[in-house]
Amino acid sequence: MAIVKTERHPEMPPPVSQTGVIGWLHENLFPNWVNAILTVVSLYVAWLGVSWLVSYAIINANFVGETKADCTGSGACWVFIKARFGQNMYGFYPEPERWRINVAYLLGAIGLFGVLSDWVKSKKWPTVFLFGIYPVICYFLFYGGLGLEVVETSQWGGLFLTLVLAIVSIIVALPLGIILALGRRSQMPVISMICVGFIELIRSVPLITVLFMSSVMLPLFLPEGVNFDKLVRALVGMSLFSAAYMAEVVRGGLQAIPKGQVEAANSLGLGFWQTMGLIVLPQALKISIPSIVNTFIGLFKDTTLVLVIGLLDLLSVVKSGTTDKNWLGLATEGYVFVAAIFWVFCFSMSRYSVWLENKLHTGHKR
Repeated sequence: MAIVKTERHPEMPPPVSQTGVIGWLHENLFPNWVNAILTVVSLYVAWLGVSWLVSYAIINANFVGETKADCTGSGACWVFIKARFGQNMYGFYPEPERWRINVAYLLGAIGLFGVLSDWVKSKKWPTVFLFGIYPVICYFLFYGGLGLEVVETSQWGGLFLTLVLAIVSIIVALPLGIILALGRRSQMPVISMICVGFIELIRSVPLITVLFMSSVMLPLFLPEGVNFDKLVRALVGMSLFSAAYMAEVVRGGLQAIPKGQVEAANSLGLGFWQTMGLIVLPQALKISIPSIVNTFIGLFKDTTLVLVIGLLDLLSVVKSGTTDKNWLGLATEGYVFVAAIFWVFCFSMSRYSVWLENKLHTGHKR
């Protein structure tokens, strides 16, 4: 039987699935009547939510005033956030000294831009500054010394304290997690048992327990007269907790590398550390980017748990403001404000993860 091949006339319109926006809508949102109904219902629900949010947060909101009495509209009372903005951002850090935190933010942004931006060709000096010089500068700016007034960590709080907890824990947890992952895969039984024991012990308890132990129980095991600052204890607990989870993330990436990579390195005469540093780890870390960033996001949100040991992070400061007799009944505005800030930071980390994956050609581009 002969097969007749038909060709589309050049002047005929292309199929619906190929005609721009209309075709995309037909294929993705209205391919059949069931999906069409679901699309319409979803759009209606989204419209109700967005319209209510815009009305509550912008149209009927109150932005001008000094006290709760100035909030006369039916929307959000952003006067509450405005009046306590400084405390929400810096905690109880002395107001005349807050310029030190702002300078540290600016220097950190410059260093981060130099490390992450493609416009800067050489990453050597920005990396040295960001991870070597910048922490020392921050210590003297935040705490004091070298002519600057000393500000005790008990006065630190708000978003400033949240960022200190998150950034320091992240910077410590990643290299420590890599070391633990390599130690768990070590051929030396003692090293492997120590790493396995540490990882499994830390992962078997919640972070709130680790914070409690580091703040309350740790001083009991120290020699008499030796004590650590409460913030340092929190940083140690969070860093170790995150490192245990990071170790398992990195170990998953290491297991995804074919053994042939290691065998090829051995055939070239490369040692263990050369093989790990030049061949295995770069590939394993690329594979693990989504999970690593996911751990960082979880750690950033877990900073709110430091309230149990008496540290006032962003959520704690805002929550304490809602109990002020002058601002009672404005908890919704406070929690929306905190949620918006956390969303900005978490979403930024997520998008950077996607950008880095695409840049390094890890997986399929989205």
